[in-house]
Amino acid sequence: MTVGVDFDFARYVAFRRGAQSQQAHDGNAYAFSGERRFRRGLAAARPVTMALEATTRLWRSVARAELLGTCIKVSDQQYPRVWEAARVAGTALRVRVPAIFVAPPTQNIKARTLGTDEAPYIIIGAQAAEQLGEQQLVALLGHELAHIHNGHVLYNTALYYLNHSAVFFVRWIVQPAIVALQAWSRRAEISCDRGAMLACKSLETALTTMVRMELGTEASAQFRIEEYLRDVPDTARGLGRYAELFRSHPYLPKRVQAMRWFADSSLFAAATGGAGKLATSEVDARVTDLIAVF
Repeated sequence: MTVGVDFDFARYVAFRRGAQSQQAHDGNAYAFSGERRFRRGLAAARPVTMALEATTRLWRSVARAELLGTCIKVSDQQYPRVWEAARVAGTALRVRVPAIFVAPPTQNIKARTLGTDEAPYIIIGAQAAEQLGEQQLVALLGHELAHIHNGHVLYNTALYYLNHSAVFFVRWIVQPAIVALQAWSRRAEISCDRGAMLACKSLETALTTMVRMELGTEASAQFRIEEYLRDVPDTARGLGRYAELFRSHPYLPKRVQAMRWFADSSLFAAATGGAGKLATSEVDARVTDLIAVF
């Protein structure tokens, strides 16, 4: 694979296909099969492949330095709770932990994994780093490490910069690429919510972490998820579901339901000593129907 600015995307795709096939045998059996299928289709979408090429050039030339220049690199001396949580999550998922940075509030980042699949970086906001509990940090970092484990990083990075720096892309590719990548991202989040659960080995902790990140980490750690969801409108029916086409994450109630089904799976039971019996294929079939927009 080339490492310069002249990026041979065809060769990169061939390399990634081999790496992803190996990953399928190495421990990411928790991944949502609908995401894998959708991602294979992206390789044939010219606006997306062009966006990925442009993102790689942008990231290597200026974006990485601009994004990380004001962040603090996590170590056992700086943000040691984050450092330890990353170690725990990485061990649970069997993923090598990359460099992790804490972003200042001015960057308005909650948690993201950006870069390339060969050189990823995890960036979390200062509020999350300082206000989440130890196990919640494990869940948060498990979610981000799952992006790495499942080969999502370059796609995530492309979507981030298409939304934030569209001027760097050929104009006609921007909106088609955004729509396609948002549809992929909604499926990818299902896989990574499962990664969070497997990292912290607790549905309740993963749910609480996810909702706090959605509402803001200043929300009480003791709030009741059921009481919050009672006030959330039903987004699975009516015209409201079509608005999800313009979102990179499924609506929160859908993510909660998908995580509850995964908690009843035999795969999660094997990891936690629970009593779940659902096959992953059955969970995936339910989730496919749940997150369908049409």
